[in-house]
Amino acid sequence: ETGALVQAAIFRFEPGGRIRRHPGTYPQIIAVLEGSGEVSAANGVDEPIRAGEAVFLHEGEDHEMKSEAGLTVLILEGASLDRFRGSPKPAA
Repeated sequence: ETGALVQAAIFRFEPGGRIRRHPGTYPQIIAVLEGSGEVSAANGVDEPIRAGEAVFLHEGEDHEMKSEAGLTVLILEGASLDRFRGSPKPAA
């Protein structure tokens, strides 16, 4: 989609920080830039995540994130965000 809007934000978690469980308004990609923590999605199971890793969350999916050591993440969200998006086809 040309001109599709995607929002980006940087979140920094102090040691012991968290974002409590909530549903995502739009599909999201959470990419860890520094540090480590845990993210739980719809199944409620805490999964470790660290710098260089990312997770995709569907629209409306309940999720939570926390970090004992501290964490910096890039969050991308938007209605047109997709986990697997094909490359544009070259013009003929």
